[in-house]
Amino acid sequence: MDSHHDSMGMDSHHEAMDNVENGDSKSLMNKGLSKGRTPQNVSSSILRKKSDPVLVSKVRFKMLRQFLANLQEVILGTKLAVLFPAIPLAIVADFYNFGRPWVFALSLLGLAPLAERVSFLTEQIAYFTGPTVGGLLNATCGNATELIIALFALRQNKIHVVKYSLLGSILSNLLLVLGTSLLCGGLANIKKEQRYDRKQADVNSLLLLLGLLCHLLPLMFKYASGIETSTAVYTLQLSRASSIVMLIAYVAYIFFQLKTHRELFDSQEDDEEDEKAVIGFWGAFTWLVGMTIIIAVLSEYVVGTIEAASDSWGISVSFISIILLPIVGNAAEHAGSIIFAFKNKLDISLGVALGSASQISMFVVPLSVVVAWTMGIDMDLDFSLLETGCLAFTIIVTAFTLQDGTSHYMKGIVLFLCYIVIGACFFVHKIPVSETTVNLGVEQSSGVLNA
Repeated sequence: MDSHHDSMGMDSHHEAMDNVENGDSKSLMNKGLSKGRTPQNVSSSILRKKSDPVLVSKVRFKMLRQFLANLQEVILGTKLAVLFPAIPLAIVADFYNFGRPWVFALSLLGLAPLAERVSFLTEQIAYFTGPTVGGLLNATCGNATELIIALFALRQNKIHVVKYSLLGSILSNLLLVLGTSLLCGGLANIKKEQRYDRKQADVNSLLLLLGLLCHLLPLMFKYASGIETSTAVYTLQLSRASSIVMLIAYVAYIFFQLKTHRELFDSQEDDEEDEKAVIGFWGAFTWLVGMTIIIAVLSEYVVGTIEAASDSWGISVSFISIILLPIVGNAAEHAGSIIFAFKNKLDISLGVALGSASQISMFVVPLSVVVAWTMGIDMDLDFSLLETGCLAFTIIVTAFTLQDGTSHYMKGIVLFLCYIVIGACFFVHKIPVSETTVNLGVEQSSGVLNA
């Protein structure tokens, strides 16, 4: 009886995956959102693979059979499972003091499948908590990897790594992910008219513009007031106040999406059989805690070895943080977005790119400022002139690209080439680590003296 139940659970999961691959884009997004899923969850699910329950069903003991079934679903249920060996290798390399660049590279590779599995596990928990709590959980954990890396970088007082990595996440989502999605989707459907719902794109664009204003004000205030010791204190205070405003705006957006204007995101329901959880609530919760702990360990390795990797490879810390970290950390989500664009399901692709960028800009960045505040660290929203300028042009170009509700491959080419140019800029923009550390120390000491 138990084996029959397990097989039915596996079959329902497989049917759900087939619906993901063959169903309608709009109804798929709406069905997912009605269950508390975000476009990021739907996008990541495209890289999941079917697991064979036959071997597990032959185990005689129920608890052991359930554990093995969960292990098979969590570890082997993704096409990125081949990267899981990088996790113990990174731990062994750190324990035996192998080359620090190797620790960095292995940790970075190990984060890729973990980020996808966190998305899967939060989705499983959402089946038991209801659509509102599930949607809030998915929205909070959607960029858990970036948030954990930022917190560990703050703990090690590497504010430049925090700013670079979060900026890179926004740029990669808006230019690389969205650009390649529009490019691939346009080439694959070159004779079809590609349309998408502008409502969600408009809301996310407004959030990104509000976040850009909060980044621009400290920068403009610094240059308008002159480079003085007191200016750093006022810039820090302005950044903290702006961060609170950004968090309020993000909470309002979550309430807008999950409560008052849910019909904008799930206005059409279909008659297909609902997907079912393949892991129990406590099993998913336990695995989620374990995965989060492993992500924390690897994030500490990444933050602690990024300068060594930069020196060894001859690549600037800014390029590694802005370009490499976001690409590898969210590889599953990004690949899923491109695959859905191939299938002319742009609503999901746009939901992934814009949703992740808005979450980083309006939640992770201000939360990092507030957490640094509580830790006694002076982190502000001034990302310097070059970084803020790249962010501003990225948001403006993306907003212009999405204004008419239609898409073609030329839009994707422009966004992708913008990302290439920005990547080349930070590749040649090399700031010595020692100089960055000295500048950060001067800023913090001046802040303490004037507090």
